[in-house]
Order: sequence, then structure tokens, then C-alpha cells
Amino acid sequence: MPEVHYVYILRHMEMKNALDTFAALSQETRLEVFRLLVRHEPQGLAAGEIARQLAVPHNTMSAHLGVLTRAHLAVSQRQGRSIIYRANLDHMKKTISFMVRDCCAGHPEVCEPLMAALSGCSPTTEENQPA
Repeated sequence: MPEVHYVYILRHMEMKNALDTFAALSQETRLEVFRLLVRHEPQGLAAGEIARQLAVPHNTMSAHLGVLTRAHLAVSQRQGRSIIYRANLDHMKKTISFMVRDCCAGHPEVCEPLMAALSGCSPTTEENQPA
């Protein structure tokens, strides 16, 4: 019986993490920030540069970055006087895996189109190469 309880707790935690992730991304500016951070992996961007590129006031951007960080979608690191933000791609991978984990119901061909679409995100694709 304790093992069943443990599985329930893990699933509940996964559900809460997914809900926190989607709640954070359900606001337009935060979604734009996350997408911008993904485009600037792995070097990340300074908070001020994010605000400048998206034309958002610094204090407003700070609040948005706080939401993304608490939802584990972004990580920050101080570099001198700047705080550099990066997308937490591992968290997004776990969220997507949570969403599609049971989609195949024993039939992998059902999920094949989704997996093929996600494989197009490879950094080796031409559009992701630095100019």
C-alpha cells in the first residue's frame, strides 16, 4: 500500500509542475520571453536585454522573469553586474514527456508525428545556426 501512495504523490507532483508551467506560459509576455530564451540557448540573455528586445519596462520584466523562474522554466546566474537568464530546457522536456507519456497506449505509431515534429528542434537545423 505505501508504494501506491508514493506513486500517487509523484503523479500529483508531476501534475502540479505541469500546471505551474502552463500557468506561467499562459501570459503573452512570459511566453515571448521563454521563446526568446530558447532561441538564445545556451548563452542566455541579460535581464535588461530581454526587456529591451521585447520593449517591456524593466520592473515589469523582472516580475515576469520571477514567474518563469518559480515555474522552473528559466534559470538565472549572476555575471558581474548582470543577471543572465537561460531557458530550462530540461524542465520543458519533462513537461512534454509528462503530457505525452501515455498517448501511445501501446501503439507508438500514434505518437510518431509528434515526435517527428519535435525532432525538428535540433540545433543542427539550418535555421538555428548562428548568422
